[in-house]
Amino acid sequence: MNFSNYLPWPLRGEHTIYFYLLLIVLCSQVLYSVGTGSLFFFKSTGEKRSNAFFGLLLIAWGLTLLHYCLVLAGIYEKFPSLYFIPIYHTLWFPILLFYHIKLSLYPAYHFRPSDAKHFMLPLGQLAFFLVMIFQSADFKADLGRRFFNPFYGAMEQLIFLASFFMYLFFAYRYVVHKRKHIRNPLDARKVFYANKLIQFCFVLFVIHTLFVVTDFVCYELLAINMRASRVYAALGLLSFSAVLFWLGVYGFQVLLWGRKVLN
Repeated sequence: MNFSNYLPWPLRGEHTIYFYLLLIVLCSQVLYSVGTGSLFFFKSTGEKRSNAFFGLLLIAWGLTLLHYCLVLAGIYEKFPSLYFIPIYHTLWFPILLFYHIKLSLYPAYHFRPSDAKHFMLPLGQLAFFLVMIFQSADFKADLGRRFFNPFYGAMEQLIFLASFFMYLFFAYRYVVHKRKHIRNPLDARKVFYANKLIQFCFVLFVIHTLFVVTDFVCYELLAINMRASRVYAALGLLSFSAVLFWLGVYGFQVLLWGRKVLN
């Protein structure tokens, strides 16, 4: 079995110091995001559910970045049984971000049965990995990245990119509505933070989307493998990490903003 076909980085041959620097930067980002996300579960100020959703967002994104770190380090090639471990959670990102903003702006909101539809795809992705981790290595290699696979292939990337922009738009609508009904300085501050969060996420995610779309178009239509270029592969990973970096910066600001971080 050869996992090299699935890697976003040309792993064959010797690595330069830049490769190890990239790996250090990404792994540091994983530790920072998971650590910061964990603190949100102990945050004593703000809406508890909103804090939990943002904490889960940082942890889920950090674990997904850990997946790419394992790819870069060649761990999956050395230990094929680890392939499809349930740390890849892209379809959770837009949902968690959306509900963090919605509940922060409207803390009186109560979940309804209709909210369940938003969690169907993320739960499907999680179930897929929980099932795949117990399959044979040959079965994983044959099935892993096929286009029809809705949770870990080209279709998954399409759903991820489209849903992230879609839920950013939904969240922005709540910001606009709340801005028209500001009643006190606390509401104004919430609107300001939510708006900045959405704006920076949008810009950074557009950059990441350009890398993904360019890679797909060049490979499928022009037969050009952009991932064969280490510079392009590194920039693509950094564009993904950049969104997480901004989320971590925002999260750290929110933690400092609260009067008490830990009970």
